[in-house]
Amino acid sequence: MPAAPAALAPDMPAHTVDAFHRGRFWLVQPKQGGHRAGMDAMMLAASVPSSFAGRLADFGAGAGAAALAVLSRCPSAEAVLVERSPEMAAFAATTLAHPGNAHLSDRASVLTADVALSGRARTAAGLRDNTFDFVIMNPPFNAAQDRATPDALRREAHVMEDGLFESWIRSAAAVVKPRGGLSVIARPEQLGAILDAMAGRFGDTEMLSVHPRPEAAAIRIVVRAALGARGKLSIRPPLMLHAESGNGPAERTEMINNGLASLFGD
Repeated sequence: MPAAPAALAPDMPAHTVDAFHRGRFWLVQPKQGGHRAGMDAMMLAASVPSSFAGRLADFGAGAGAAALAVLSRCPSAEAVLVERSPEMAAFAATTLAHPGNAHLSDRASVLTADVALSGRARTAAGLRDNTFDFVIMNPPFNAAQDRATPDALRREAHVMEDGLFESWIRSAAAVVKPRGGLSVIARPEQLGAILDAMAGRFGDTEMLSVHPRPEAAAIRIVVRAALGARGKLSIRPPLMLHAESGNGPAERTEMINNGLASLFGD
């Protein structure tokens, strides 16, 4: 494991330094409190086309897993890690300062801002209109009763506020350029709220469901669309996390998790 980042403050909360994409980048993230990145972040990052070479915003970036996964796979991309929580933004900044990420950090920056802001308040926070080519988001999508926790940082990262998809997707529509992309990962039951928020803003929508195994119901959906496009919703072949026999990951899942394939095949 590479040495601890030089920017690590002596009073930084308990944390781990974890390898992603088979060691091609590293994440400094809370050991217990707050959100710890995993497969959701890798699937969200994989929804960005492999040829992407523009400027990307990661809404609710946490410690930066999804954004760095995009940069790891797309060598000409740039990313802004947008995070409301000052504590998690500090983890994201520490992640970028890690020596194992030196090959990516010059293409990334951290912005501490609330993506639910609108109008002048959003602009004043650093999210200007029409300045990104793609927005990805992994919002807190658990209902309050689904995941009760006494940890405030983890609760903020996991528990959904009323109207969250509307406010986050409204902001995405403002900051992305015409025909720019948007990808969202969420629970299957939230598809209606996502499509309602995209209506009149994004089109050419693609939806892909994620299943533990072929016989199991979906546990996640990934929705991708383009600003101002007119095409109708299409449903893509699902992703199976595990092979039909055994408990190991399916080959396609393994490639996506390690930055070797895109989720939508582009």
